[in-house]
Amino acid sequence: MSEGLPSFETLLVQNAGGVLEVAINRPEQLNAFNHAFWVDLKRCMEYASDDPEVRCVIVHGGSCRLFTAGLDLKSELMSSSGLLGVTTTDRDVSRKALKMDSSIRLPQEAISSLEHCVKPVIAAMHSGVVGGGVDLVSACDIRYCTEDTWLSIAEVDVGLTADIGTLQRLPKIVGNDSVVRELALTGRKLLAKEAKELGLVGKILPSKDACLEEARQVAKQIASKSPVAVLGTKVSLNFSRDHSVQEGLDHIRQWNSVHLMSDDVKTAATAMMSKSKPTFSKL
Repeated sequence: MSEGLPSFETLLVQNAGGVLEVAINRPEQLNAFNHAFWVDLKRCMEYASDDPEVRCVIVHGGSCRLFTAGLDLKSELMSSSGLLGVTTTDRDVSRKALKMDSSIRLPQEAISSLEHCVKPVIAAMHSGVVGGGVDLVSACDIRYCTEDTWLSIAEVDVGLTADIGTLQRLPKIVGNDSVVRELALTGRKLLAKEAKELGLVGKILPSKDACLEEARQVAKQIASKSPVAVLGTKVSLNFSRDHSVQEGLDHIRQWNSVHLMSDDVKTAATAMMSKSKPTFSKL
């Protein structure tokens, strides 16, 4: 898979030293998410997860003035393959519902592919992060933003209940049920300062370029570590989030019963004792 990067209709990708940079590339549509985007995002994250050349991923808004405007209402709601199109193609409510289920599943799987990717994913946000954008960054491992960043769970404003991850992930990230409910029920803007206070973002940077550069530096740090250790850390954190402490301990015990025998442990220990920089083989 490392012989050449795949091409995408709605994404621009490049691999720089093991860091896969993924730019959302629909600037004329304010990076709004359409059917092609869901397909591209899922395929891109599966590629990143499987390619041994990729150690870490950065997702950012590219050249667009917003990170994303969220769902592309025109294409997703009004086209024959969109959500409203599904509801008008069949008279029977059960058949409509089954088709609707399939239409919702693809965006869910696309967003979850960020979480399922075994490589850490860093979101570098700027300006507006609207609707589905909140779903996207909530599925990332690390989140940085610019001073002018604002987020909005805007689905309520267009008569929808958010259904591709925000309502499931955000409460576990910020740990403030009242604020999450307020944001989801009002659609109000969450500014960068409050987002950091809630723990949604790790760092606020002064500009778009500074935010992306910080993400790159952290991604390079991650890429220099043992890929086995990095993968195991993400897997264990995700598992432990959704299970009890004891279940998490049992899980990591079984995991490390195998992976403590990795050559990476010896490589790291040897480098530490010789005060040299370790070099780890690809996955």
